[in-house]
Amino acid sequence: MKNLVNRFLTEDERARITDAVKKAEKSTSGEIVPMVVSSSDRYPLSGVIGALGLSIPFALPGAYLLGPLVGMGRHDMWVFLGVETALFLFALFLVDMIPWLRRLFISGQEMQDEVRTAALASFYENGLHRTRDETGVLIYISIFEKMVWVMGDRGIHGKVGDDAWKEIVSMITEGIKNGKQADAICRAVERAGEILKTHFPIKAGDRDELPNLIEGK
Repeated sequence: MKNLVNRFLTEDERARITDAVKKAEKSTSGEIVPMVVSSSDRYPLSGVIGALGLSIPFALPGAYLLGPLVGMGRHDMWVFLGVETALFLFALFLVDMIPWLRRLFISGQEMQDEVRTAALASFYENGLHRTRDETGVLIYISIFEKMVWVMGDRGIHGKVGDDAWKEIVSMITEGIKNGKQADAICRAVERAGEILKTHFPIKAGDRDELPNLIEGK
């Protein structure tokens, strides 16, 4: 699957998001980390299922028409297998290259599960659980699935809970739908800062412990 991050955010938009994080963290000891990835999984079975679903309906009439042209019967199994193989490979290429087509062969529940799992793995891989006061917040954006997952470390979760992040998720997903993802992410970061400063105001000697933007593959 092609890297979608470069098409999702320009260099200027990345800089705007980084600046928004720096500004939000000036009023809180919380650490806000937006992370943008192309996809949360490769979904290998979706390619096979999609290619079969697209190729078989065309292979049957194709073999029926092609059989006499190559000196074989309209219902010859070898003609069908040859046509099906060619169409399958072409369909597999299409499904792999066109994200919206690939999504047709993946259930919403599967995508949601993969995004949640990838977000959790990213939270620990990028050290958000190692901040001094356990105040790391990951805003995980998976472009292919068009899904967002927000996670707060133990210090934050105990006071804020999951419900506080629903507004953040809705803000970004709506922005993606409208093609204004950078604006939405900046607003979401600002809102996250407002939520955090209520419970975790800035402290003396506070320092930036985590990256202000992480880009995945």
